[in-house]
Order: sequence, then C-alpha cells, then structure tokens
Amino acid sequence: MSSFLSPQWLGSALLAGLLLAGCGHQPNQSPAEADLRRLEAPPAPPAPIAKPAPPPAPALMSALSRKISIPMPAPPVVTPPSTARYDSFDDRAWQRVSEVPVSTFSASVDTGSYANVRRFLNRGALPPRDAVRVEELVNYFGYDYATPPAGSPTPFTVDARLAASPWHAGRGLVRIAIKGQDLAKQSLPPANLVFLVDVSGSMAPQDRLPLVRSALHLLTHQLRAQDRVAIVSYASGTRVVLEATPGDSKDAIHAAIDTLNAGGGTHGEAGIRLAYAQARAGFITEGINRVLLATDGDLNIGVTNPSELKALVEGERQRGVSLTTLGVGDSNYNEALMKKLADVGDGSYHYLDTLQEAHKVLVNEMTSTLAVIAQDLKLQVEFNPAVVQEYRLIGYELNNLTREQFNDDKVDAGDIGAGHTVTALYEVIPVGAQGTVDPLRYGQPADAGAKATTAHANELGWLKLRYKPPGQADSRLVQVPIARGDRWPAWPALEQADADLRFAVAVAAWGQWLRGSTQIGDYGPAQIADLAHAARGADRYGHRAEFERLVALSAGLRR
Repeated sequence: MSSFLSPQWLGSALLAGLLLAGCGHQPNQSPAEADLRRLEAPPAPPAPIAKPAPPPAPALMSALSRKISIPMPAPPVVTPPSTARYDSFDDRAWQRVSEVPVSTFSASVDTGSYANVRRFLNRGALPPRDAVRVEELVNYFGYDYATPPAGSPTPFTVDARLAASPWHAGRGLVRIAIKGQDLAKQSLPPANLVFLVDVSGSMAPQDRLPLVRSALHLLTHQLRAQDRVAIVSYASGTRVVLEATPGDSKDAIHAAIDTLNAGGGTHGEAGIRLAYAQARAGFITEGINRVLLATDGDLNIGVTNPSELKALVEGERQRGVSLTTLGVGDSNYNEALMKKLADVGDGSYHYLDTLQEAHKVLVNEMTSTLAVIAQDLKLQVEFNPAVVQEYRLIGYELNNLTREQFNDDKVDAGDIGAGHTVTALYEVIPVGAQGTVDPLRYGQPADAGAKATTAHANELGWLKLRYKPPGQADSRLVQVPIARGDRWPAWPALEQADADLRFAVAVAAWGQWLRGSTQIGDYGPAQIADLAHAARGADRYGHRAEFERLVALSAGLRR
C-alpha cells in the first residue's frame, strides 16, 4: 500500500488528472453543441464503486510534507568465514624428575607468533589460543647476552641462571640463554637470494602484496655488489620476473619488484620449484643460498599437501639451499604451513604485520635472518632428582624431541643465525616442596635419587647442546652444569635478577595468560606490565615499550 502513496505516485496521478481535464474541454464548442453531443453519445456504463483508501500513516505524511525520502535498509554485510590455520597443541604438563628426568627439544628463533598476536590486538581482538607460542614471544626481543670471545671453539655462548617464580611461592625459574656470534654485514659471505612472491588474487589487499613489495625494497637497499638476486612470482602460473642480478643494480631490482601485481589462483608448488631452480642456477659455493617466500600460504593449485611440500623443501635443503618464510594476511592465513616449511628448510619464520616489522627482520636483523652460524641445535636438560622434584618447560611444544633423537645427527632441528639469541625457561619445584603430580606407587624409592647424585649435590641439572657447523654432517657436543646456588633451597629474588631475565619472564607470563593457562595462577596483566616496565632498560627500538602497550590492550579485551 505504501507504494501507491509515495510522492512519485501522487505526482503522477495529479499530472494525469490535469491532462484528462484538459482533453474534456473543447474551446470552439458552444454550450448547445455540447448538449447535443452528450445526447447522441451512448450511455456510459456505471462506474465501479471504489473502496476508500486508508489514510496514509502520520509518519509518512510528515515525511511527504517535508519532502524527505524514506531510506531503504542497507543490505546486511556478509563476513566470509575465517580459514586461517594454526597448529593445535596443549601446554606442557609437569614432569616428575624421578620418572622423566630428561627434557629434550629443538632450538627455535622463529618470531612470527609475536607479530601475529600484535596484529590481532591492534585490530581489537584477542588472538586464537593456538596462534600464541610462548617461546616465539620471548625470542622476539633482543637480549644483551654475552657474545663468544674471539677464538672461541663454539659459535655461541651458553648461560644458565635461577630466579624465584613470580606466580608461585616456593617455585623457581631456570633461564637458559644462548647468544650466537655476531657478524657485520660487510663480513657476510656473498648471498644468492631468490625472492619468491605469491601474486595470487588473495594477495591483493594493502596488508599483503603491497606490504611485501615495500619489504623487498627495504632488503634491496641492503644488498652488496657481491650479492645476487632473482625474483620469481606465482599465481595461476609461474614467472621469472628477474634473472639473477648483482646486488648493486638496485634500479633494475626495484623496477622488477614494482611489476608485481595480484590476480589469479595460487600455484605455490610450481612457484617453489621454479624458485629453487633459480637458486641452483646461481648457486654460490660457501655462500648464502636462500629462497625468501612471501605469501599468505593459501595454496589451491598443484600440490597442496603439507607433507609433500615439506619433502620438496627438505630435499633442496640437503642440496644447500635454505628457505625463509615471510607470512602476511589474516582470514585465510595458513601459518601452520609457513612455519613447517621454514623449519624443514633450515630457515626462520616471520610474520609481517607492518612495514616496521619488515624493517626489523630484513634490515636491523639482516645478518641473523640470512647467515647461519650453527645448524640443527638441540638442547637436553637432565635434572638432579636429589634437588628437583618436578619441572616443566615453558613453551616449545612444537619442538619436542625424544631422548634418542638428541644424538641422532639425521634428525633436523633449529638453526641459529649470526647474532641470534635463544631463551628457554623452565619452572621447577624443589625437593620437599608441594608438588603437582602424585608419585608412582611402584616407582623408584624416594631416597634412591639422592644416593645416586651425592657427588653432584651442588648441581640442579646438566645442560647439553648439540649443533653442526654450517655445511657439516657431524654434530658437536657442548655440556654445561646448572648450579643450584649457594643459598639453596632459597631461590634468588627475581627483583635482583638482570633486566633481560626479568623481561623474558614477563613475556613468558603474558604468553601463558593469553593462552588461558592455569599454570600461572592469578598472575595477570597488571603484574606483567609492572615487571616489564621495571626491566625495560635502554630499549633502543622501542619494542619493550610497545610490549607494555600490548599487555594493556589485551587486558582491556579480555571478557
């Protein structure tokens, strides 16, 4: 009914009435002639009786009187479902030393989880639980650990320190700190780099391909004359955008990067094969040979099975070409694949949420991103049952190794770049304190461990590391005791620990809080922010100050 009373309908009816009235009057016709015509015309049929129309609604009449049109409701906004993929895992459980005295895991220098968590928070949402990997949050930050002295037989230093746990009285934390030998950019071996760029339709948004182009421009500025760069793109098909070009031909490299435009499907497998072919063609003996893959990981053409792709990348790694992944995107982001490919490709995984992050990874940390100083780094801690009752490793859930794999040089593990730091934290419960796991009924007698370890009563544990010098097949062993301290069983106060240890503990606590862990009790953002603020230090790039802001954001988003 409202359509018959619209202003347009009323106007049309009024015009029609005026036209009809005008047609019924003949100006040259006398009244008599008009009467004669009416008498000669056949009688008209009776007019139908029309039902009176209901009066317009008051709101409508008011709108008509003001000549205001009534807007139609906007169509609902349909948000496509998220297809982002993350590896699912559970937090580590407590282990009784009398039953499982040895903890073994692979080192990791990946930092992608932190940047991805930051993206979620900056967009007003808490991250999914499986997007939070505590060790990647902790290792995102630089720490001022001691570097190896000149002539050191190992390319990294190892240090273990203790502090009281801030979330459980009577429990302690063990921080294991590793610092890789740093190299100046000028002293890096020549680099043979292949930029492999996803230019499929899903990469069109501003935070994907345009961000990747800007990131590659930043890296291009760092290249030297002895370096070589090739560019390969893939979408529905593949293309060599730039053949191997000297690093000082920057205009040509920049121009090639600018030709990258998004459109089409995602034939990632073919792109990876073509990129490795370019890397082999430009292979530099005793140089850096690396493919840098930039994508949202949304493969939909060719081989998409992660196991087959991993096998492809592993085969090329054995030929001396490594892989670094630079992830972008959100709703369709396949982080699980990006991390797997980087791990098996002897590279590192990074997530680029901003150009500042690209600058951090590709400029500030260029040497550690590209130059590997130690391959297949594994860590193993044996806890002393006379001193430690229970322990749990915080994070590294996706880096588990068996006790036997520690000595197996065929087992792949994490690589350490020049200047990289690796931080691992254990929470431990000393003997005599209230534990979390009931002892086994038929387990080892309570005093058997104490009798067996009397000679090492001052050791909390024994730390072993295995690594391979780059390009070598045989590993080397490093062993370090973890001293329990002179004041045992009292833990050193956390407030008296160095700033790097305190800040790492704050980050580890935040990661556990974001995951909804029950292991930290009521310890939350307020205490975390205070601990981090007191340990901020010089903060050259402002990363620690940003961390405090993110902690505050996450607290406001928790419901």
